[in-house]
Amino acid sequence: MEHLANKQKITIMLASMASMLFASLNQTIVGTALPHIVSQLGGMKYFNWVFTIFMLTSSITAILVGKLSDMYGRKPFILAGLGTFIIGSFLCGTSTDMFQLIAYRGLQGFGCGMIISTSFAAIGDLFPPRERGRWQGAMTATYGLASVIGPTLGGYIVDNFNWEWVFWIFLPVGAIAFFFIWRMFPQATQRNHTSIDYAGSVFLTVTIVPLLLAFSWAGRDYAWSSLTILALFAISLISLALFIWIENRAENPVLPLHLFKISSFNLANIIVFLIGMGMFVVIMYMPFYIQGVMGISAEKTGLFMMAITLSMVVSSVLSGQIISKTGKYKKLGLLGLLFMGSGMFLLSTMNPGTSHLILGGYLALTGFGLGLSLSLYNLVSQNSVPQSHLGVATSASQLFRQMGGTIGVSIMGGIMLTRMQSRISSSLAQAPESFSKLTALKDPEILLSPDKLATIKAELPANLNTSFTQLLHHLREAMGFALDGVFLTGSGILAFAFLLACFLKEIPLRTSN
Repeated sequence: MEHLANKQKITIMLASMASMLFASLNQTIVGTALPHIVSQLGGMKYFNWVFTIFMLTSSITAILVGKLSDMYGRKPFILAGLGTFIIGSFLCGTSTDMFQLIAYRGLQGFGCGMIISTSFAAIGDLFPPRERGRWQGAMTATYGLASVIGPTLGGYIVDNFNWEWVFWIFLPVGAIAFFFIWRMFPQATQRNHTSIDYAGSVFLTVTIVPLLLAFSWAGRDYAWSSLTILALFAISLISLALFIWIENRAENPVLPLHLFKISSFNLANIIVFLIGMGMFVVIMYMPFYIQGVMGISAEKTGLFMMAITLSMVVSSVLSGQIISKTGKYKKLGLLGLLFMGSGMFLLSTMNPGTSHLILGGYLALTGFGLGLSLSLYNLVSQNSVPQSHLGVATSASQLFRQMGGTIGVSIMGGIMLTRMQSRISSSLAQAPESFSKLTALKDPEILLSPDKLATIKAELPANLNTSFTQLLHHLREAMGFALDGVFLTGSGILAFAFLLACFLKEIPLRTSN
C-alpha cells in the first residue's frame, strides 16, 4: 500500500487512529466505573475476571491475527475486529449479571486484539520504516489520550447517567471508523499459502493462557506453591515444547521460529517485555502510594496519574518526529529508558511528606521516558524482519508487552505483600498495649478508604485517639516501605533493559518497503 496517494494514506491512518481510540477508551473507561457496575450487578468476587478475560482474549487474538493478516491482508481483520468490538460493547451494556458482563468483555477482547495488531501493522504497510516513527508515535499518543479521558469520563457517567452508557457512548466512533476503513482501506492481494497452521495456533494458545492465568492468580487467589498454579505452569511448559516441535515442522508456521535467530528482533522484544513490566507496575501500584501512603483522595489521584499520560503523549509524538526526521533511534531509545528508570528510582525515594509538586515531577519524568521508548522498540522489531512477516513482528511485540505487564504486576505484588507484612509485624511487636484494641486498623487496605478511617476515628473513645494516629502512621510507613521496594525493583528492571539496549545494533531504517 506504499504506492497510495498521500491523502488516502492520511485518511486510512486517521481511521486507524479512530479505531485505536475507540478500543482504548473502552478499556480505560471501565476501571473507574467498575465499582458502581459491581454494586448494580453483584458478583463482587468475580469482578477481577472483567479484566482477566479481556487480557486473555486480546493477547491470544493479537498474536494469531498477526500471522493471518500477513497472509490475507489487514483490512478483513481490522473490520472484523471493529465489528466484534462494537457488538461486544453493546452487549456489555445489556448485561444483567456479572457472568454476562465477563462473557461480553471476552468478546470485546477478541475484537481489541484484532484492532491493535492490525492498526500498528497497517502503519508498516502504508509507510517505510523511516516514515513510520511519526505515525507510531501518534498511535501511542492516541492510547495515552484515552488514558486521560477514559477514567474521568467513566466516573462522570456513573455519577450522572446509567452505567450502560460507559459501554455505549463511544459506539458512534467505532461505526465511523468501520465505515472509513471499509471505504478507504485497499484489499491486499492474497499470497499463495498452502495451509494455515492450526496445530501451532492451538498449542500457542495453550502455552499463553495458562501462563498468564498463573501469574494473574499466584500470590493473590492461590499460593505460588499451590497445585493449581504449579499445574498451570506445567501445562504451559509442556505446550511450549509441543509448540516448538510443531513449528519446526510446519509448512507455514503461525510464529516462524527463525525470526528469533535475528538478534535485533530478540533484543527489541525482551526490552518491550521489560518496559511492559515497568509501565504496568507504575500504573497499578502508584495509586496505592498516592492514596494509601500520602492520604490523597481517589479523585485527586486521577489528576496525578495524568502527569504520566500527558507527558507520555508529548514524548511519543516527539519521538516519532525525531525518528522520521533523522532515521536514528538507538540513542533516543536509551534516553527513554534512562528517563523512565530514573523516574521510577526517584519514586522509590518518596515518603509521606513528599510535596505534591515533586510527586508530579517524578511521574512526569517516568511518563516522558515511557513515551520516548514505547513505540520505538516496536519499530525496531518491524525493521528487523522481512516485510512479509510485518504482522507477526507487530503482534509479537504487543504480546511481549502484555506478558511483561502481567508477570511484572504479579511479581511486584508478592514483593509488596512480603515487605509490608514484615514491616507491620516489626512495628506491632514494639507497639503499646493500646494498639491491640484497634483491630479494625490491622489491615493496610483500610488506608485506601478515607471514609472508613473517618468512621473508625469518630467511634473511638477519646483516650485512643493518640494510639489511632500512631498506628495509622505505622501502617502508612509500612505501605510506603513496601512500595519503595516495588519501585526500586522496577528501576532495576529498567536498568537491565537499558543495558540490553546498549547492545542493540542500529539497523538503518529502510526508506522503502
